[in-house]
Amino acid sequence: MDIEVLKSKVHRLVITESNLNYIGSLTLDEDLMDAGNLIANEKVQVVNVNNGARIETYLIPGKRNSGICCLNGPAARSGAVGDIVIVISYARLDFEEAKKFKPWVVFPREGNKL
Repeated sequence: MDIEVLKSKVHRLVITESNLNYIGSLTLDEDLMDAGNLIANEKVQVVNVNNGARIETYLIPGKRNSGICCLNGPAARSGAVGDIVIVISYARLDFEEAKKFKPWVVFPREGNKL
């Protein structure tokens, strides 16, 4: 039996930009992606602490050490610059393997820096 478990979480990022006229996705500082073991085009859930919105989208690498967290396209309607969000990804694992799995969890500092 396979189950879905938390793979990665970047906890309490601040939205730095919002770009409604973009194709779609979440642009995230590539340093944060690396720290959270996240890759380009990976499906993520973005949970907005300020308004309760929960969306699914995919990641686009942003400039390293920039602290960028930009909601693009329709995702831009789910949050505003300054809102706090949590970026989450999940993985499907065998039940026994899942019991031993340890997710990557990142707690950025001010400015979305590591």
